Amino acid sequence: MPFIQSKVSVSLTDTQKDNIKSKLGKAISLIPGKSEQWLMVEIKDNCCLYFQGNQDAPTAFVEVKIFGKTSSQVYDSLTNEICNILNSELSIPKNRIYVKYEEVANWGWNGGNF
Repeated sequence: MPFIQSKVSVSLTDTQKDNIKSKLGKAISLIPGKSEQWLMVEIKDNCCLYFQGNQDAPTAFVEVKIFGKTSSQVYDSLTNEICNILNSELSIPKNRIYVKYEEVANWGWNGGNF
């Protein structure tokens, strides 16, 4: 039941969005028990993002929400992979990408909760 929301300051083509979605689908499996089968992805492009007080370079903010918990080592691995994806697909410098994690105790789906 993971959800990855990405906000990027650049324009994306449909192909780029699909490539990022597919790569995030593979990356989510770095979290034990998580898979693309349950992943929901949102990608917002053309966001007005300032980093260090400027818009001098492409920037991204990514939020990853999961049902349950995992270790900081797993988050380190996923952060690295997310940064690699956005850097390779969109040329966003890794030092202009923030990744926020949220562990959720209650997650609803299909009229009930897990």
